[in-house]
Amino acid sequence: MADFHQNGNIAQFHNLRSRPLEEMVYELETFAQSRRISLVLPSLYSELEGEALPNILAELRKVTYLHRVIIGLDRADAEQYRHARAFFAELPQQTTVIWNDSPRMQQIMERLEALGLAPQEAGKGKNVWGCMGYLISCADSAVMAIHDCDILTYKREMLDRLVYPVANPTFPYQLSKGFYPRVGQNRLNGRVTRLLVSPLLIALKRTIGDRDYIDYLRAFRYPLSGEFAMRTGLLPDLRIPSDWGLEIGVLSEAWRNLGPRQVCQVEIADQYDHKHQELSPEDASQGLSRMSTDICKAIYRKLAADGTVFTPHVFRTLKATYYRSALDLLEAYWADAKMNGLAIDRHAEERSIEIFGENIVRAGQMFVENPQETPFIPTWNRVHSADPTLLTDFRAAVAADEREFG
Repeated sequence: MADFHQNGNIAQFHNLRSRPLEEMVYELETFAQSRRISLVLPSLYSELEGEALPNILAELRKVTYLHRVIIGLDRADAEQYRHARAFFAELPQQTTVIWNDSPRMQQIMERLEALGLAPQEAGKGKNVWGCMGYLISCADSAVMAIHDCDILTYKREMLDRLVYPVANPTFPYQLSKGFYPRVGQNRLNGRVTRLLVSPLLIALKRTIGDRDYIDYLRAFRYPLSGEFAMRTGLLPDLRIPSDWGLEIGVLSEAWRNLGPRQVCQVEIADQYDHKHQELSPEDASQGLSRMSTDICKAIYRKLAADGTVFTPHVFRTLKATYYRSALDLLEAYWADAKMNGLAIDRHAEERSIEIFGENIVRAGQMFVENPQETPFIPTWNRVHSADPTLLTDFRAAVAADEREFG
């Protein structure tokens, strides 16, 4: 059973196992009659061939309150897009597969490029941004949820609990973030959160002093979770990072636009497992090494925007402080895993800490050398201002792809 602790920064909703799930579902069905709920699934085509997605669809077939499901499909050719449409057709909700690599979608991207508004790199950030734009163009949903397509332990309850705080009209929350223990295959997982983000935030507080933003991020039990829900009024002005800093970027946007009293986190699972990225120690442009660099830059950018001054000396001190903090936390993680009968490789964990420490400085150097870098994809409000017909044409391109390859 979960605890009932509130950290005083953001609201935390625990699973105290005191209420039948059917009651929550009935309420969600009631809310959905006047506040439609849609789900976004950013997906690589390769995930259709994995073991997680078939079970996710089997669980989603049971969800009665969902109005619309939007799948952003990356890295697919025409035949794979056709297969994806058949694959997702079993869902009972209104279902749209956006073929991001189609010639029509490339034409949309060329129009954005001509305006200087195109996403600068492919990836989850661009995928999610496009799905948000499509949902804005539909203009029929009050709540949007997002989760990944590689969750091996997926249960429909994850979605039920994730959307409830923002779907309930009597609650003040605009954004809901999922949290859970990262445990799978008898191992303690979640390396980037445990070994980078948590000790980095501790080190930042010791190095640059108290900052409300740092306390805000530290309040999240799993800030890198890919599961969140929000009220759709936020979407037009939401700045989505195009790199691996998506999850931190969304939380930072919530901090900028909402403040902590309209943000909550909710326990959505007892266990959670999905595919694992390689550490990629030999190539800083790949895997968890690239991810750690992008996450650090996302945090530095937000702190700098709030007035923090960073210099190379600060980053060197930050690395040393981080390293000590990470080793101290590793001792606690090791004991926690041992107490619960879970495996943990201390050598591999310390190697990860060393690489993350190097990337803290690397990200700092990149930030100092290029402070004008703008990795954010333009907001849909800006796109609409520059080209008022683009969203309509975007939706028409998706429909034309469906007709041609139906």
